[in-house]
This record gives sequence, structure tokens and C-alpha cells, in this order.
Amino acid sequence: MDPLNYFNYFTEIEEHFWRKRGAHVLVSPLDWAIVETWQKAGVPLEAVLRGIDRAFESYARSRRGQAGRPLKSLVYCVDAVLEAAAEAREAAAGTGPETARRAQAELFSAAEIAAYLTRNGERLCRAAEAVREADSALAARLERTAGQLAERRAALASSEAAAPVPDPERSGREGKPVSAALDLEDLERWLTVLEEKLAAALTAAAPESDMVAIRRELDRALAPYRRKMTSEQLGLLERQYVRKRLFEKFGVPRLSLFYLT
Repeated sequence: MDPLNYFNYFTEIEEHFWRKRGAHVLVSPLDWAIVETWQKAGVPLEAVLRGIDRAFESYARSRRGQAGRPLKSLVYCVDAVLEAAAEAREAAAGTGPETARRAQAELFSAAEIAAYLTRNGERLCRAAEAVREADSALAARLERTAGQLAERRAALASSEAAAPVPDPERSGREGKPVSAALDLEDLERWLTVLEEKLAAALTAAAPESDMVAIRRELDRALAPYRRKMTSEQLGLLERQYVRKRLFEKFGVPRLSLFYLT
């Protein structure tokens, strides 16, 4: 699998689902949250696509499929995707992490990462201005996170300037050199920590009425599928759904590199 595709995770899955359905339809918030649970669980893109294919094949043999009713949600694909993910783990057993680490280090140039951090910092500052009058504490948290992104961007720039000239055979996307100093795995880990803190702050700041409305919306969307999912799957899906809605409500960007597309 092309490692670059893994960082286009959401787009790849969305487009594959469209192709299987034979119609370009909007993916629902619930479907988007399902994709996020797969991403957070580390399910490889290749396994997700394989599982979706299997789910569509199974659905075509079902009574609803034979009646011509379309498969409407990725929820139907959950079991097949998890099965494909388990197979992928078994196949990858014994494979060392070094190959994957080298591959991920070549995905993006330092300039692309810097631009991404800059964009998110600017969006955080705008979100802070929007809530400053109503919630100064939240505004301060958003601005503090923007400042942390700016500091990390500056640190990356310094590392790149001090790094030796990279091997031309190990270049980033579109031929842009990427030095060993740009450790995307470590950066992703750090961004995940920042995002977790933001999620906690947004949850605390959201009015109870908004949280109830989000939960009600989720319950309606999940109602037809609850019996087909385990409590662990439902718990993770609920957390991702609520987080997605809160980030949208406050205009806060997702920080993970999986959103750098």
C-alpha cells in the first residue's frame, strides 16, 4: 500500500464508498465518526477498503440487497472491516517497524508540515476570538494551543536548517527533500495530545443543551445498528461522533496529520 494514501485516509474511504454505491452522496456525520474510529484504532487503509468490498458483496446477497435497496451507511461495514484488519495484523506479524518508519518519514516536506501548522494556528486564533466574550478561559486555551503549534513549527524549521543535506534517493512527495529530523510519528503523537486537551476543553465549555442535542442526533443515527455493534465499538464511535460535532460547533480544526490532505 502506498504510505501516502494512509494520510489521505478519509478521502480514500469516502471515495471508495461512493464508487461501491454507484452514487456520489454525502457521507453522514455518523459515517465520518466511524472512519475516525478506524483511524484511531490504527486500522490500515487497505484493510478498510477490503472490508468495505466484502460488506457490499454480503449485502448484495441479502434480502434488502436483492430487492434493490442501496447500502446507506458504513455501519454495515464495521464487522467486515474489523475482520480484514485482524487478517492484516496476522499477515504483518514479524514485520519490523523500521520499514514503516522510513516510509512515513518521506511523506511530506517540512514546508508542507509548516504550512499545515500555520493554517491550524490561524484557525485556532479565529475560534478564540469568536468565543472570547462568552468564554475567556476557552479562548485562552485555544490561543495557547495556537502558540504551541507556532513553537513546534519554529523548532521544525531550526531542525531542518541544521540537518545535513538529505540523500536525493530519499526525498519527500513531489521530490521535496525530507530530513530525518522530521519525525512524523513523533509529531502525530504530540498533535494527538493537543487534540485530546482541546476536546476536553470544548466538552466542558459546551452548553448542556448542545450536548443533549448532539447525543439525541447520535442516538437517532445509531438506532438501526446498535444491536449489530459491541459495547466497545459503540463507546468509541460515540466519543468520536461527539468530538467531531464539538470541533465543528466551535470552528476548531482537527490537528492530526490525517487531516493534512
